[in-house]
Amino acid sequence: QVQLVESGGGLVQPGGSLRLSCATSGITFRSYLMGWYRQAPGKQREEVARIFSNGRTYYADSVKGRFTISRDNARNTMYLQMNSLKPEDTAVYYCNRVPSNFSWGQGTQVTVSS
Repeated sequence: QVQLVESGGGLVQPGGSLRLSCATSGITFRSYLMGWYRQAPGKQREEVARIFSNGRTYYADSVKGRFTISRDNARNTMYLQMNSLKPEDTAVYYCNRVPSNFSWGQGTQVTVSS
C-alpha cells in the first residue's frame, strides 16, 4: 500500500529554518508529480509547493523565495527546506501526489513562535 511519512517539523522562532522530509513507499516515486501541503488551525488545506519528476518546481506566492522543494528519486524521498519562517507558516505539513489522490499521512507539525 502507499505510505507517506512526513518528518522534520518542530518549534522554531520567526526567521528560523526547518527541513521537512517525506518518505514514500508503495509507489513508483520518480514517475509522479509530488507536492507539499499545509493546514493551519481553522483553515483548509493548501498546496504550498510542487515538484515534477524532472525537477521543475512551483511555489505558492505565500512561500515563494523562502521555501525550496526538492526530491531524491533514488531514495524515494521529497524535501521542503523552509527558511525565514513566519508565524503564519504555522501548520501541519503534508506531502502527497499532485493532485492529492493518495491517502494522507499524519503530517508533521511546524510551529513558528517567539
